[in-house]
Amino acid sequence: MYIHGMKSSAVVKDNVEIESDGPCWFRVPPHKIKQKREKTKERKREEEKLRSIQRQPPPFKTMATPAVAEGVSAAAVTALRAVLRRAHQAAERSGRRPEGVRVVAVGKTKPVSLIRQLYDAGHRCFGENYVQEIVEKAPQLPSDIEWHYIGHLQSNKAKSLLASVPNLDMVQSVDNEKIANYLDKAVAGLGRKPLKVLVQVNTSGEESKSGINPSNCVELAKHVKYSCPNLIFSGLMTIGMRDYSSKPENFQALSKCREEVSKALELPQEQFELSMGMSGDFEQAIEMGSTNVRIGSIIFGPREYPNRKQA
Repeated sequence: MYIHGMKSSAVVKDNVEIESDGPCWFRVPPHKIKQKREKTKERKREEEKLRSIQRQPPPFKTMATPAVAEGVSAAAVTALRAVLRRAHQAAERSGRRPEGVRVVAVGKTKPVSLIRQLYDAGHRCFGENYVQEIVEKAPQLPSDIEWHYIGHLQSNKAKSLLASVPNLDMVQSVDNEKIANYLDKAVAGLGRKPLKVLVQVNTSGEESKSGINPSNCVELAKHVKYSCPNLIFSGLMTIGMRDYSSKPENFQALSKCREEVSKALELPQEQFELSMGMSGDFEQAIEMGSTNVRIGSIIFGPREYPNRKQA
């Protein structure tokens, strides 16, 4: 049956919808009716979803206000000065010159702006644990910073690290011949000056820690010294215990390794650095001979780890 009306009018009879177009009528097949109804339902769902979103409160903003950021920077500068003072006092207690101890401020996960505040306060030695972070931060900061890479280094990242950070002063985490060879090759290929490196020793015996076994440190030191002309063997490094604090035995083990390396290379012990000691144990480390301490959390505050994989 046909019903006179405009195109927008419609009637369904025997599962067939009939639409009008002026004086003409069109029979609409059942599958067309179904498609039309599904589209209508979908449109309504999208409209309801949009209304739901609009009803939600605005997201909380985590960006620090200028006043808060300034306060954080001031606290970091104050903390750095306190660390330097404590490091100097520890050196004096052990009968050493304070100038003989280097404090590496480790800015892991912290913004460039905060590192810049410490730079403006006079500090020049900074370190990073991840290649991704150091290659992003270094170009944004002054070129007279002495960067130390202190994290585990994959061989396929060696060249990008050196190419992106021309003012990289030292890699403290060489723990096998392969990475030493890659660094040596990368330095030569980039035509940059020889790179200072430390051999990392696992003094705690923990499998989760990187570092060469103390019994093998002499051989690796020899390899760097005699087989890697573009690297400068500068000493030894250890991380310490699981909680990043060390017992005297850990520091004693690294000192013993230095004695053995010094004897094997026929060079005075004073020529080689000992990088040991972090936020929880740096004063004890200095008193036991450390020339290089790596300080992060007590200067910068707790770490803010991003939800991404670092390398």
